[in-house]
Amino acid sequence: MVPVCWGGRDVKLPAPDDGRKRLRTAMEPGPGQTLTIVKSVHKSQPDRDSRQWRRVRSFFDDNTRSEAEPSSVVAVTMAGADVRPERPYHLLIFGASGFTGQFVLEEVARAAAEGPGGSLRWAVAGRSRPRLEQLLERAAAALGEPQLSAGVDVIVADVEEPDSLASMCRQAVIVLNCVGPYRFYGEAVVKACVENGAHHIDISGEPQFLEEMQLKYHEQAADSGVYIVGSCGFDSVPADMGVLYTRDQFKGQLTVLESFLTVRAGPHGASIHDGTWRSAVHGFADSARLQRLRRKVKSKPLPVVGGKLKRRGSLFFSSEIQQYSVPFMGSDPSVVRRTQRFLWEQRQETPVQYAAYAGVGGFSAVIKLVLAGAIFWLLVQFSLGRSLLLKHPELFSFGVFTKSGPTRKQMEASSFRLDFYGRGYAEGREPGGARGPDATIRTAVQGPECGYVATPIIMVQAALTLLHEARDLPPRGGVFTPGAAFARTTLIQRLHRHGITFSVV
Repeated sequence: MVPVCWGGRDVKLPAPDDGRKRLRTAMEPGPGQTLTIVKSVHKSQPDRDSRQWRRVRSFFDDNTRSEAEPSSVVAVTMAGADVRPERPYHLLIFGASGFTGQFVLEEVARAAAEGPGGSLRWAVAGRSRPRLEQLLERAAAALGEPQLSAGVDVIVADVEEPDSLASMCRQAVIVLNCVGPYRFYGEAVVKACVENGAHHIDISGEPQFLEEMQLKYHEQAADSGVYIVGSCGFDSVPADMGVLYTRDQFKGQLTVLESFLTVRAGPHGASIHDGTWRSAVHGFADSARLQRLRRKVKSKPLPVVGGKLKRRGSLFFSSEIQQYSVPFMGSDPSVVRRTQRFLWEQRQETPVQYAAYAGVGGFSAVIKLVLAGAIFWLLVQFSLGRSLLLKHPELFSFGVFTKSGPTRKQMEASSFRLDFYGRGYAEGREPGGARGPDATIRTAVQGPECGYVATPIIMVQAALTLLHEARDLPPRGGVFTPGAAFARTTLIQRLHRHGITFSVV
């Protein structure tokens, strides 16, 4: 008999004469489960030429997408939706009392009926129980659900207290981590999730944190069957999933793609909470660390098909969106590159070259941008300057970033649009050659205010996708981008139902 760990319990494969049907019945994954081949956890070593081993090999060939040879003994882990007395919550919002966290809380409450069996079991966590309880009361009033304040559990946890994080993670299937800046507070939560069997979803737009977590925790998470999925907010699901959507809609071989972001504000204007500003200040100040991290990885260049994508300047007038534009400074390019690498290395899918830009408006907006950018770059170089930037975000950003963040009226009237312009080779044409790409495509991702309306929707729908569609995730756990994790799921359709649409223009 070959020992197997299935869903956290040891089982035995049926004897050879029990037949194929009983083997499938014994090991068939149920709803919300996935088969994952991980490192051997048993000492017994079955003969790889034995009839038993051939049956195990054949079974996993039929029921997993892994191309790797399984270990001499197979451990099967579950990334499912099941809650148990010792792990009672489907979702746990860590940092629910933060500015973004409060809107994630409200979105989870709205989506409660989309949980397994029509009921989502969830809780909130943070440093202050009174503050979390007050937040639940405000959310209950805002949503018109008075039972919310008494029906949601509160857990006290602090990133500076590892035992509290471990206890928190042991109680949840998925932790929604809203505590930033992630470069300072994110790793402790990732580590606790990996060590205590909870999946982790964040909304980080910080490339250094995202890439460092993949380098440090991917293998450990894979061995544990834990999924760590970063940047599951406006940074960077619209871009990452938008690239995959455009590729799938293209009739032929898509080779290059550019995106252009435009944000529209209503009559009350728009602003961004200074948490994003703080992350930007620290990120630009420590950009050399990101370069050192990338040199440490030593990844081989991805193959280029159909000629290299020509990058645009640092400031240019875009004929595509009819306004001045700049390279997008967020995590989108980094996240998309990592997704394309995963798809090339793990699934042999031809990578798409990608560049991201953001519209800034007319000439007067350009003047403000150039002035603010020059001041920012000057001050971010030294500690006193960074202190000034952090202390006075509204002054140095000309009102774009504020300590109070946008009002609900501002959020309700704002929206975003991400336009993709792609080129490639039409069906029947072999990529390459002197003629170059001969077909084009234009797609768009559109949605509500990006930071505090769209981001909570995306984060919650990513979590629900993980709960419901674990079979369609990569066959092992690990640290993934949204595109790598959700390429084969219905995340795009889920977002469409919640007002974030993907379409061919």
